[in-house]
Amino acid sequence: MNLIAISPEVGIALAMLLALTLYALFGGADFGAGVWHLLARGPRAEAQHELIANAIGPVWEANHVWLIIVIVLLFTGFPAAFAVIMTDLHVPISLMLIGIVLRGSAFTFAHYDTTELGRKRWGRTFPLPSVVTPVLLGTIVGAIANGRLAIHPEAGFPLFASWLRPFPLTVGFFTLAIFSYLAAVYLTLETADVALQDDFRRRALVSAVLVGALAYAVYLLARRDAPLVFQGLDGSPWGLPVRIATGACAILALVGLWFRWYQWARAAAMVQVALILWGCALAQNPYLVPPDLTVQNSAAPPLIHKLLLGALAAGSLILFPSIYYLFRVFKGHTFARPANRAALQSTGGES
Repeated sequence: MNLIAISPEVGIALAMLLALTLYALFGGADFGAGVWHLLARGPRAEAQHELIANAIGPVWEANHVWLIIVIVLLFTGFPAAFAVIMTDLHVPISLMLIGIVLRGSAFTFAHYDTTELGRKRWGRTFPLPSVVTPVLLGTIVGAIANGRLAIHPEAGFPLFASWLRPFPLTVGFFTLAIFSYLAAVYLTLETADVALQDDFRRRALVSAVLVGALAYAVYLLARRDAPLVFQGLDGSPWGLPVRIATGACAILALVGLWFRWYQWARAAAMVQVALILWGCALAQNPYLVPPDLTVQNSAAPPLIHKLLLGALAAGSLILFPSIYYLFRVFKGHTFARPANRAALQSTGGES
């Protein structure tokens, strides 16, 4: 890829990757919070539930804008790739979308149902799609990287053969571990209660180890099941530096969690996850759907991409300031010093 003179279709592909990264870092953490909601136990279980609800309540709907951008750009900018993905993987994609809707509905009804029984039922429903949906999202990504999608319609489109395989499913559980890890790290900064912080600190440490183990499993399986990705990670000149940088961020996040430097841990964890996504995308470059559909040969006409870039530029002038303001109002307390965090939470979080 020539980073000096980027073609319009490559620019759209990079915009998709950026949006997917932001969805993982913010929307993914919301799913991870649902995992910890499900696993909350002990005398502080109710306090953990309340913390999770207060943390994701103001922002979870806005975080889905990034996934919408990815889908719209794929549909408009790369119709050939969109057609193959949506046809061959329509089962996991449909289940994932149902999970997103069910999770959001359950979270909303759990807060607005007028009966105690109804709130409890919706509260028990909310965590389940929070667990299943990330696995499906990761499985979809793994199935694409697997290179076994039916590119040609005459070959048929099997319902399960392209995604019910070891590599895509392992990527699915890897995604679940990443989202849970991010959520636990973020939640350490959502409260000034030391006991609750320690609860999620322990969860973050455990999930960090699980992320590392599953990352290694994905890497080993990629040698056989996703050779293009493996060759990119193992044989390209940038593969080793990216892996070293990702490992360094993982270590920094663990050190931050161990010594309770939560803001440093959050920053390192976010960079770690972003490097995982960008490393895998670079390893697959230039393919959108291996081994046949590339960014170039699946692209819409150049005029479409120029119009999309213009629309993205104009929309960004509204979107990014709005997202910044939303997070400043509702998440400003997570950037404050620990001594000031409780006071900021009580005044709405602005810093």
